[in-house]
Amino acid sequence: MTETVKRFEELNVYQRARELTNQIYELTRQPTFSRDYSLIDQIRRASVSIMSNIGEGFEKGTNAEFIQALFVAKGSCAEVRVQLQIALDQKYLDPETYANVSDKCRMISGMIANLIKYLRGVKSSKVHRMKY
Repeated sequence: MTETVKRFEELNVYQRARELTNQIYELTRQPTFSRDYSLIDQIRRASVSIMSNIGEGFEKGTNAEFIQALFVAKGSCAEVRVQLQIALDQKYLDPETYANVSDKCRMISGMIANLIKYLRGVKSSKVHRMKY
């Protein structure tokens, strides 16, 4: 059974992206990480970009615009992973935390890819009519 999604906040991928963003903010408040202002700003912006592009794309109203925004969100997932590697290399994160958060990024990226694939197969051009 599928449900019609009326708000982007209902999307599972948006909810996971929100969790990731909250986790990034929590990690970057830790003493070891908190002094690298440039990296903090960059990784926070990238994580915020994931959820922002999901929401913005959904609200634009067409599948084509939503798909375009989802590709930007997917790219931001990769950007977060790169910055997590930098944080690991600088010993701001332990290997277990790095693996956990990096895996979450890969999961979200996969969810975005699946949503793009779904949207490409939907005949309606209106996002609000789609079922997920």
